[in-house]
Amino acid sequence: MATETAERMRGPGHDGRHPGIALTVIASAQLMIVLDATIVNIALPQLQRDLGFSETGLSWVLNAYTLTFGGLLLLGGRAGDILGRRRMFIVGILLFAFASLLGGFAQSAGWLLAARALQGVGGAIASPTALALISTNFDQGPERNRAFGVFAAVSGAGAAIGLIAGGMLTEWLSWRWTLFVNVPIGIALALLAPRYIRESERHLGRFDIAGALTSTAGMVALVYGFIRAAEQGWSDTLTLVSFGLAAVLLSAFVLIERGSAQPITPLHMFADRDRSASYVIMLIFAAAMFGMFFFLTIFTQNVLGYSPLRAGFAFVPITVAIAITAQIASRVLPRTGPRILMIIGGTCSTTGLLLLTRISEGSAYVTGLLIPMVIFGLGMGFIFVPVTIVALSSVDAHESGAASGLLNATQQVGGSLGLAVLVTVFGTASRNEAGAQAAAFLRQATPEQVAAFQRTHQLPEPYASQVLAHGISSAFRMAALFAFAALLVTFAVRAKSAGDRTPVGAGTSPP
Repeated sequence: MATETAERMRGPGHDGRHPGIALTVIASAQLMIVLDATIVNIALPQLQRDLGFSETGLSWVLNAYTLTFGGLLLLGGRAGDILGRRRMFIVGILLFAFASLLGGFAQSAGWLLAARALQGVGGAIASPTALALISTNFDQGPERNRAFGVFAAVSGAGAAIGLIAGGMLTEWLSWRWTLFVNVPIGIALALLAPRYIRESERHLGRFDIAGALTSTAGMVALVYGFIRAAEQGWSDTLTLVSFGLAAVLLSAFVLIERGSAQPITPLHMFADRDRSASYVIMLIFAAAMFGMFFFLTIFTQNVLGYSPLRAGFAFVPITVAIAITAQIASRVLPRTGPRILMIIGGTCSTTGLLLLTRISEGSAYVTGLLIPMVIFGLGMGFIFVPVTIVALSSVDAHESGAASGLLNATQQVGGSLGLAVLVTVFGTASRNEAGAQAAAFLRQATPEQVAAFQRTHQLPEPYASQVLAHGISSAFRMAALFAFAALLVTFAVRAKSAGDRTPVGAGTSPP
């Protein structure tokens, strides 16, 4: 009887006759979710013009997605375990597609941000269940290893594909199609999933909704406080209220997790020194990386005058650099151990960001952007693999999902929080530079130019580009400090050789 029940749960695809289609559906869903973090990046300047975003407020287009995605990622994984992974996979995909449709029709900034937040909720449900479905649908051994390899490759390529696809869609059609494109893909995946993907067995458990909501709301309040400070200053009442609310909510989150029988974030995960260090390193480097993509997207289009498509291709070298060194790191890790690779990667990434602090309105792509980006990318490739191994090593098998989910959540939340801090630095530096440039412009302006400036409060070129470049350069100084702090943390990792830590399920989980 139990066998018959299990067979019914598996669905029409349980006989394994179409494993290629099942893997295509799972990998396509992951690709859609991963690339959505970058496909919209290239469209940011057009979004800003059409919907009236400020330079600092524009960061919410990314943060609204990454905060809800990272904040609810562990809850989404728990929902798959309790309610059925295939069922929640379909729910997440359809919610993601519906939110994309709403975002494509956005007529205001608030409308778009609400849709992006809803996309993050859908992604938080679909992404962890997609990875878990590989274990459900592929037998342990070479078959499952190959499936995990495809999943990892798709996850790694998502950033580059998103940048290029975003450039093509924005230049040839409209920024709205960076969102509309998800709708037919999502519907197709939702229709194919019940036919070719097995359902998983359900597990008893409880949802830690209070923990998920307090952590997500707390991070939103914290990020809002930083971005509000960039626009209105640190003495603004709403800025102070936001920071106070964040402190209350995040404190409540810690108390809830400590008292919960089934916490969404097992706090004992942080008891291991090396694992805690890996979370901190991922959080800080994600902050630097998210900021780099955000500001260089604006710089290439608004200062260098690149088209969206050209801007998309301008970022391809960094993703290639990350892919190359990640492959090297995975091969040499057994001989070198994680610590030395982290130190090398941290040094390269910090050097790349330091070179980007020299950016100005006269910077050329090759010397001013390409070389620093490639150096940064080489470093990130050396960091990702050992950080992942350390975070998932020496964890009990039944908690490996929580450990990997926590690492992913750390990356998303770190990116959002770091971008908010960098935007605050950018906003403050830009305001100060705008005052200096305005004074220089008015000293030599004609009466007609003065009158035009008083009407619009917008500086003409090249003064506006100098303000933008100065603000971005200042943000990169803070990003370089982030990277240097993460580099210092790498020295605290005690695992100097590969034998110091034993990965859980080695050979079955993608880095």
